[in-house]
Amino acid sequence: MAKLNTDKKIILGSKSPRRIELLKLMGLNFKVRQLNIDETYPKSLSPIKTALFLSRKKANSYKIDNHDILICADTIVYIKNLILEKPKNRNEAYKMLEELSNKRHCVVTGVTIKTTKKEISFYERSLVFFKKISKKEIQFYIEHYNPLDKAGGYGIQDWIGLIGIKKISGSFYNVMGLPTLKVYEEINKLINF
Repeated sequence: MAKLNTDKKIILGSKSPRRIELLKLMGLNFKVRQLNIDETYPKSLSPIKTALFLSRKKANSYKIDNHDILICADTIVYIKNLILEKPKNRNEAYKMLEELSNKRHCVVTGVTIKTTKKEISFYERSLVFFKKISKKEIQFYIEHYNPLDKAGGYGIQDWIGLIGIKKISGSFYNVMGLPTLKVYEEINKLINF
């Protein structure tokens, strides 16, 4: 893939190692700026509106210059409109994975890309189908991986994704935390704006 030809400075406003990895794989030259941002949201919002609300909230917490393109995102895992946030402890992670076992759930990532002249927000939604995961498999995953820093208590790129996911409808990279195709297209539009 050709690198984007721009004199603008791309900034990723995220602590997520997965988003950093994906932007590197996309061949983008970017800087990471992390802020501690309050991630509370109105509980009346749908999962899609929550992801968009949080990506905008993050983007509006950053001060940017004329040559900056800021990318902020938030990924939400939900099942039957119940949002599964990052688990607070191993017990909560276990319950989340038990809930996802043998079911279909949704992953939505809201993205806000911002310059000093323009701001765009969009989302991508993917459906993920887990096999029936045994208690032993859930326990192994929790003991050997870090489910506490991931929405829904799992990472699709981790062991649990390799052995537990039957199929995905939509973008794999969206489930990882960033809908790369849409991000690439929208940054291209901003560069030529």
